[in-house]
Amino acid sequence: MALGGIKTASGDYGAASWELKIAVDELGEDADPITLRVTGDIHIGGTILQLVEKINIQKNWSDHALWWEQKNGWLLKTNWTLDKYGIQADAKLRFTSQCKSIRLQVPNMKSVRLKASFSSPLFRSVIGICEVLDIRHPEELSLLRPADDPSQKKKKKRQGDEEEEVVDLEPFTTQISKNHRFHHPNGAHYMRETEEGEAGYRILAVSQPNVAPGVLAKMQRPDSVTDKAQIHSRWLDSSRSLMSQGIKENDRLLLRFKYFSFFDLDTKYDVVRINQLYEQARWAVLLEEIECTEEEMMMFGALQYHINKRSQSGEIEDTQKDSELDEVEAALSTLEVKLEGSNPKDVLDSITSIPELRDNLKLFRPKKLTLKAYKQYWCVFKEMSVSCYKNQESFGEPIHQMNLKGCEVAPDVNIGAQKFCIKLLIPAPEGMNEVILRCENEEQYAKWMAACRLAAKSKTMADSSYHSEVQNIRSFLTMQKSNSNPQAANEAGAEDINTKSLVSHRYQKKYKIKQLTPRILEAYQNVDQLSLMETKMKFIQAWQSLPEFGLAYFVVRFKGCKKEEVLGIAPNRLIRIDLSVGDVVKTWRFNNMRQWNVNWDIRQVAIEFDENINIAFSCLTADCKIVHEYIGGYIFLSTRGKDQSETLNEELFHKLTGGHEAL
Repeated sequence: MALGGIKTASGDYGAASWELKIAVDELGEDADPITLRVTGDIHIGGTILQLVEKINIQKNWSDHALWWEQKNGWLLKTNWTLDKYGIQADAKLRFTSQCKSIRLQVPNMKSVRLKASFSSPLFRSVIGICEVLDIRHPEELSLLRPADDPSQKKKKKRQGDEEEEVVDLEPFTTQISKNHRFHHPNGAHYMRETEEGEAGYRILAVSQPNVAPGVLAKMQRPDSVTDKAQIHSRWLDSSRSLMSQGIKENDRLLLRFKYFSFFDLDTKYDVVRINQLYEQARWAVLLEEIECTEEEMMMFGALQYHINKRSQSGEIEDTQKDSELDEVEAALSTLEVKLEGSNPKDVLDSITSIPELRDNLKLFRPKKLTLKAYKQYWCVFKEMSVSCYKNQESFGEPIHQMNLKGCEVAPDVNIGAQKFCIKLLIPAPEGMNEVILRCENEEQYAKWMAACRLAAKSKTMADSSYHSEVQNIRSFLTMQKSNSNPQAANEAGAEDINTKSLVSHRYQKKYKIKQLTPRILEAYQNVDQLSLMETKMKFIQAWQSLPEFGLAYFVVRFKGCKKEEVLGIAPNRLIRIDLSVGDVVKTWRFNNMRQWNVNWDIRQVAIEFDENINIAFSCLTADCKIVHEYIGGYIFLSTRGKDQSETLNEELFHKLTGGHEAL
């Protein structure tokens, strides 16, 4: 430590003072650091005051703070002394701004530049970013690092940033008031007052044209579950600041929906949010990040085609028209419901009687070396169980009985072949038992599939969501149907379209344009009457209906096992998957979870469930903090309610996700 002296009023020098060197960003990289003479009992605030006086540049320094390079942290507690922080003469300090520019690729693959906090925990920084972008419920999003593409590395070094088109939103960052709470039906209205702002708004709120098939073919696509797991290893830590995670000014990051639990989607207030959600879903389908059948792909292609047509024709979301009148009508409608109330007898009936399903269904239990086909039973779906009898007249004990609580449910549908199957993976002590139910028609399938999905979530058909679930399944099936009038389809799509840009690379290779176009236009006939916002919502709902929706994959090694396996984290459960064949081995529901913790020394996650079930695993493709944060994040999102204010409980989020590193 360099000791010196501070001259006092009497001319003496104190022996406890020393020199502290601080680099100042505003003076440039080549400038020498400024030297201050300080003592250990001086506060950080006093140190900054001395520094600003010595810099002698007139400007507002309120956004600046000290960054300690060796400790990789900010000195934000200005009332702490240098001694309390442990700062000595060899400390490398920088005086730098807390808000810096970053380039963000938003879910529609467009890039924007804006200011973000580099000193707050990432969770708080994302809230600020979403305020600028006018996206409600920022707790559902986060930032991740871009993937390294070895084939593009040299090209990026030569061309890179000059070729990337970046929309500058920095001028609008300062226009966000602290009381901004996203109650603006016209979207990000503060942007739309200038031409530049309108262009920025359209990047966020209007769907972008599909890229050419050749461009899509060159984009990175996951080839395996392991590749998908690598995607989720790139999430930044929500408990730590951008600066402490090595992010520098003007770095490029990706903004994505991380938690697939979308709360209170409102077509009036969520113009940008719904469009970006649609775009993330669209790219997940096109880049094969999520599996879908051929019929589903044609349906997704038709929805994209309709959205492109509506967007290019200049249609603006209907929510922007007569918004004040809509609010009045909504308020009157709510009041009317409250005044009408409910018939006490109806309420009592809904509590005491749970709807049942009774139908002839075919059942099959796949087993190795079995050639037996489906067998028909009289099936009764009561509460959360399916009982199978020989025929309708049978009484007594059922031949088979299946409790579907906590099971995995997946569709196996081919409308052209009139195949309507429900694949069930039912928890058993030794793992998961697979059962397939085959329905006779789509109406029967919609009712049984909805009942199975609710039972998997520990709900019965008495739940208010049952009828809407049935309706969503019907709508999903209708959109996949082939139109019986191909002539009408051709007339509707008379203009030249490159249908290869509407499907993933797999189907680009499989079919020629002349084969794809009629199929997509046939599916288009089922959706061509929908408005722009309705179509985006249909796309999102169809995406949510896919079996792999919402799964974040991690390669792990379970305690006591030598082989590598895959852990899938969904909004309501954990799934253990065999890495070699992709089969689901076991499922654990969050609502059966008692506690979870991380042994940070050996980087192992341990979880305790009901019935004394304990699991532990180490993460191989990602830091265990990411897995810990995923689990805690979904628990946090489950605490949200419509009666709550829009103020986020950040302290609770960090308690659930931060672990030993929580603030």
